[in-house]
Amino acid sequence: MTLAPETTDLRVQLRLDEQSEAPEGPGARPAGRPEGRRGASGGQRGQEGEAGWLTVCELHRLAPGRGVAALLPDGRQAALFRGRDGELYAVDNRDPFTGAAVLSRGLTGTHRGRPFVASPLLKQRFDLRTGECLDDASVRVATYEVRTA
Repeated sequence: MTLAPETTDLRVQLRLDEQSEAPEGPGARPAGRPEGRRGASGGQRGQEGEAGWLTVCELHRLAPGRGVAALLPDGRQAALFRGRDGELYAVDNRDPFTGAAVLSRGLTGTHRGRPFVASPLLKQRFDLRTGECLDDASVRVATYEVRTA
């Protein structure tokens, strides 16, 4: 028996303590950005408040195919997405081409099996797993590991 998300008390968490290489290309941010992602279906469950994990919202707040912006403790924003298959993704909310924090409002889809979000401004597509821009491989956004707890 599978419970509907709105009947559970699952929360979405982002991992904030991993260090990674900086994204490249126009408007790239400094190193120290979290990278990597683990979806809800294959993710680990842990204690809320566990070191390095930040609870950002309740799972039922993420509608499939729609994004939500979350303010992080250091002032940055993450864009969270729930795929139509239930997989969870999180990327930096800032569009590296314009500098605007808008990726959470972008359209989601797939291209050759790769889930993406398209910026609502200039329409560049970013792979939700890797952060790579599908229209310019020299540009990427940071990604975050995601889990439910």
